[in-house]
Amino acid sequence: MISRVADHGFWYGRYLERAESTARLLATTHSLALDAELEPSACWGPVIVVAGEEERFKERGLSWDDGEQVEQFLTWDEDAVSLRQSVRAARWNARSIREVVSLEAWEVTNELHLWIASPEAATQFAGSRYDFYRRVRSMTQLCLGLLRSTMLHDDSLDFIWLGVLLERVSQTARILDVHHHAFLQAQRHEVVATSLWLSLLRSLSGFEPFMKRHQGRVSPDAVARFLIGEDKFPRSIAYCVRSAYDRLCSIRPPTATDLPGGQVLERLRVLDELVRTERNELHDSNDVHELLTEVVDEAHAICDGLGRELFGYAS
Repeated sequence: MISRVADHGFWYGRYLERAESTARLLATTHSLALDAELEPSACWGPVIVVAGEEERFKERGLSWDDGEQVEQFLTWDEDAVSLRQSVRAARWNARSIREVVSLEAWEVTNELHLWIASPEAATQFAGSRYDFYRRVRSMTQLCLGLLRSTMLHDDSLDFIWLGVLLERVSQTARILDVHHHAFLQAQRHEVVATSLWLSLLRSLSGFEPFMKRHQGRVSPDAVARFLIGEDKFPRSIAYCVRSAYDRLCSIRPPTATDLPGGQVLERLRVLDELVRTERNELHDSNDVHELLTEVVDEAHAICDGLGRELFGYAS
């Protein structure tokens, strides 16, 4: 397939996943700020850090002591990694490859784009944050499901899903790293501490799977190990890295030494091996932080490598 289609498909998947992840994180933090005995900055500061928007947020003269400012910024800002911008970018990339995206997936993507730009969305945001974020999550999740159920499972879908998986690796690692550190620093009553760890699981759609796996026993170590190394949870780092490697292998087999993409494939293999080795060696918060930092850096390097080796970006 031509590099243009592969590139747009990859970014279509990334932006869909980014919109879903941002909506889920904002919804969870909004509830946490209402229920937990935390200072506003302890709730909302990590959300800005996860989005990588600390500098731009401060340039706007905004404060993460004010949760409303954070929500407005990460939902509507035209220049930030906001919900509106992620949905717009997903729609633009899907429109660029209409010849391969299924009609059903395109219609949902376009409907989400038109809705979030409408007065109806702004009214719902003002009236019920829960319903607003739930609609974004529902429509992005519907689109992700339609892609897998209505498209040919060929290279086009492989590139879209490779984007989804690598974005999910980065989002899980960043959210876990920032919140794990923040929550450990907050010396709180056991009940409040438990609610914080459960909110972290909810922000990554891991509450029910974790409770089933651990029979309701919640601890910082158990949460970190689950989100990093649980093979059967589709948002864990181990699951997503291995799945991304398998997807790239189906696009560019390891045996095809004459094809581009070999360096990226090898980096994914090494990252997969690292995560599977280190997930059993997480003895304290420093170990968790070091592993997650390396995962985030490698995920970014792998995405850059895909651009150079497969999408034709200038090096």
